[in-house]
Amino acid sequence: MQAKPSDHVLIVDDDREIRDLLTTYLVKNGLRVVAVPTGRHMRAALEESGPFDLIVLDLMLPGEDGLTLCRDLRAGKYKATPILMLTARNEEADRILGLEMGADDYLAKPFAARELLARMRAVLRRTRMLPPNMRVAEAASHRLAFGEWEVDTVARHLLDPSGVMVALSGAEYRLLRVFLDHPQRVLSRDQLLSLTQGREAELFERSIDLLVSRLRQRLRDDAREPRYIKTVRSEGYVFASAVESRD
Repeated sequence: MQAKPSDHVLIVDDDREIRDLLTTYLVKNGLRVVAVPTGRHMRAALEESGPFDLIVLDLMLPGEDGLTLCRDLRAGKYKATPILMLTARNEEADRILGLEMGADDYLAKPFAARELLARMRAVLRRTRMLPPNMRVAEAASHRLAFGEWEVDTVARHLLDPSGVMVALSGAEYRLLRVFLDHPQRVLSRDQLLSLTQGREAELFERSIDLLVSRLRQRLRDDAREPRYIKTVRSEGYVFASAVESRD
């Protein structure tokens, strides 16, 4: 998939040489690019030059690091903007932590500009996989309620019927948010995997089924007669409860 000429990319990297190289290469390939060195500059660019279709975010930054910035983006009004994280470290733990914080993909330095562009195109393709009426609006309520449960989307907390916070992993929270953002719609396993983990399913992959099982346990949802997350045979899952927005 070729990136559209209108695609607007924000690069956050403290290495000026990398910023200049990527800006030149991506502009030649039809993208509009803003490149900044720090989280402070990132926030200014989001307000002054946004919206952006994709953010390329370095993990190792002066001041606030990429993980902190990624978490803040996912908790605020830019939660639907795809993020591709860069790092000089190539350890599995770093990749997993980045994805847990909400990054859509991960690329270790050093890398070829062509490889980064290919990753960016893949992330944009996955983001646009859902029809327009199923995409998440940027401006959403800070609180979402379903049944007797409530989610604080800023603090990323799930509150049970008695108001007690229930701990969720990053992957569990993202899956719950996908369901809450698209209630009463059947979502395939491929769509759920793309929206929660930023990648496509491998053959016979069952990670989404395991994640749904864990989330059902958190919601005390009986898998045999679920109230919230229902299985649709041969198609995927549907969040069957109505969702109410609360300010």
